[in-house]
Amino acid sequence: MGRPRLDTSGLHVLGVRHHGPGSARAVRAALEEIKPDAVLIEGPPEADALTALVGELEPPVALLAYVADAPAGGRKAPAGGDGEGKDAVGGRRSGEGWAFWPFASFSPEWEALRYAVANDVPVRFCDLPAAHTLAERMAEEHGAGEDPGADAGEPGGAADGAGVEEAVGEPERVRLDPLGVLAEAAGYDDAERWWDDVVEQRGDGEPSPFPAIADAMAAVRAESGPEEPRNARREAYMRQTLRATLKQGHERVAVVCGAWHAPALRDLADHSVKDDAALLKGLPKAKVTATWVPWTHGRLASDSGYGAGVSAPGWYHHLFTVEDRPVHRWLTDAARMLRDEGQGVSSSHVIEGVRLAESLAVLRGRPLAGLDEVSEALTAVLCEGEPTRAALVHRRMAIGERMGAVPPSTPMVPLQRDLVAAQKRLRLKPEPFDRDLDLDLRKDNERRRGVLLHRLRMLGVGWGVPRTPDGGHKGTFRESWRLRWEPEMDVALIEASRWGTTVASAAAARAVDLAGEATLPELTSLTEQCLFAELGEALPRVLALLTDRAATDSDVTHLMGALPPLARSARYGDVRGTESAHLRAVAEQILRRVCVGLAPAVHGLDDDAAERFVGRIDETHTAATLLGGEGAAAWTATLVALARRDTLPGRIAGRVNRMLSDAGLVDDDELRRRLGLAMSPGEEPATAAAWLEGFLRGSGLILVHDDHLLGLIDTWLLGLPEERFTVVLPLLRRTFGSFQGPERREIGAAAARLGRAAPAAGPAAVRPDVDVERAAPALAAALAILTTGRSHT
Repeated sequence: MGRPRLDTSGLHVLGVRHHGPGSARAVRAALEEIKPDAVLIEGPPEADALTALVGELEPPVALLAYVADAPAGGRKAPAGGDGEGKDAVGGRRSGEGWAFWPFASFSPEWEALRYAVANDVPVRFCDLPAAHTLAERMAEEHGAGEDPGADAGEPGGAADGAGVEEAVGEPERVRLDPLGVLAEAAGYDDAERWWDDVVEQRGDGEPSPFPAIADAMAAVRAESGPEEPRNARREAYMRQTLRATLKQGHERVAVVCGAWHAPALRDLADHSVKDDAALLKGLPKAKVTATWVPWTHGRLASDSGYGAGVSAPGWYHHLFTVEDRPVHRWLTDAARMLRDEGQGVSSSHVIEGVRLAESLAVLRGRPLAGLDEVSEALTAVLCEGEPTRAALVHRRMAIGERMGAVPPSTPMVPLQRDLVAAQKRLRLKPEPFDRDLDLDLRKDNERRRGVLLHRLRMLGVGWGVPRTPDGGHKGTFRESWRLRWEPEMDVALIEASRWGTTVASAAAARAVDLAGEATLPELTSLTEQCLFAELGEALPRVLALLTDRAATDSDVTHLMGALPPLARSARYGDVRGTESAHLRAVAEQILRRVCVGLAPAVHGLDDDAAERFVGRIDETHTAATLLGGEGAAAWTATLVALARRDTLPGRIAGRVNRMLSDAGLVDDDELRRRLGLAMSPGEEPATAAAWLEGFLRGSGLILVHDDHLLGLIDTWLLGLPEERFTVVLPLLRRTFGSFQGPERREIGAAAARLGRAAPAAGPAAVRPDVDVERAAPALAAALAILTTGRSHT
């Protein structure tokens, strides 16, 4: 006697695009009509226990599943959002050991979740567990299992919003781009526009699209050939979950899934339990944890690399949330934004823009004006045909950047909770757009903000990136940051949680770990970071390693690279009250060893190597100046001795002489003598040009104030044969091209004065040339001020 067949008369499969307002409204309407007693949603079953939080979440949000016991460094958790996986399987985006399932307010799965929770209907996720998919992905990343590329695009991915590449062969094209096939059959050359017209721009009260979607996908699947193995396993698990739900006695079951899967679930009787079990046998498995995290519209956009993304999440959010007249309201918001930017846009612009958008929709045979028509109206009418201005507004509105929120009761690792508490305490709100933050470190709260950002950078969480402040002003008591929170930073926090339960303890442990394998320059940089982050627990170990490496490393370039951050650290410690005596002692030790090894290190360098070495000399000179004392005196003596060497590379010789000149250690006559020797006819022009480039590095104003030096250079240039001048010209152009415009103009004016007759003695000799016409208004104003002042006295 055969096994009794399941009653599927109460089964309703709703095939959707993962993010679309029309699909979301249709799902809501279908659920209210069906009144299901169980709801199944495509997603990881590990998140079933999290559905109770749906009423407290503010979308956009995402389910995050991650391997809880992944080996250190085994998870690719980007600190700044770069490098994550780009697949769109089940509407997720993923990397090795983690995956996200995003939801927006206009996602049909989100509407299904809200309906189930609000109506106390049992709801489950029915996709293949993340325990299997992440274990399989990790095995592939390490060279085992199937071809990792097999998951690049879900079959039917376009129905789920996935982008696909053109494939060879009709069955393969159908499997990879089913919407493209349906759109082509309907006379459309754009699959996205067809889906928008048929589903996304449907009005309320229209018949349900889901039966027609399932029939269309069944016809497309029939032409696509065998199912891809990974997708077949997913659908087998969905059917198993569906059978289990029906066996529990539920009479009206609604399944919300990607449109491609709808026929495979609707026609449940066509697939045997035995075959499905065989597909799922022996799958790898990992220990997985799931939670909710905030998401952003920017990460929902297809431009972000999210395969199941949409081109304009802000537009879809607008369509889903406004009650009526979406085009009118959109263009009104655009006009308001343009007025905020100082552009003159009136209500008549909006009226004409609406008319144009609606007329374009009629001409193109569309049921309603879409984003294309609205964008053209925005450009032509509101922006008066200026595409650059329109593109700025359109981009901002089309993305409609916003960031969701999760409640405190959401499962988090202790490190995440500590960061949330710190953000509240310091009033630092994570936001999905760039925000500049200038800190005055003399204020306790602002100093603590900087400490938090430095600690997070130590953990690989790049919420804040140091920047040069406006105006270029720098100071020991100031820091400037650029903040931007990305959803992937939650993954980085989870990855960093193995170092500790608080941001401070985790950053300290991470610093000690990094110090173990660091080179000498890396150790000094790490020391500086520990001071910025106030990691007192890690500093002794880092300093001990630094002392040992400094004593054994004999490479002068390593020593020179290590000195600048160490000198800054000593100075920083003085400012912050940190004990800096040990730092200063190590820095002076390194500086003395640099002084001993500098002359042999620069001997025989070619021009390219000399150019790189000049940068190290500049940095060492700055560090020595910061340290002061005996170390700075030893460095100065080293430069004096170095400048007397005849075998010194020209670029380095020029730079050293400039340093000594700026310090007042070379008088003008001696400097002119050395410049004359460098520019003598016996020297190769390229060597002389290198000396000059080193000498003028950073600033050429010395030529403005010393006509004799400028005259020497001028005489040297005039005496060069044509072929040698041609060789030297690019070098000189590079040298003078590095100066600012006003500086170049002053040098040009000084050069123009060369050769003029010497002025006569007396007062006329110092009187500058005066443009009487340009000076007249200033003289008149000064006379008026003086006259007024006299009348008041």
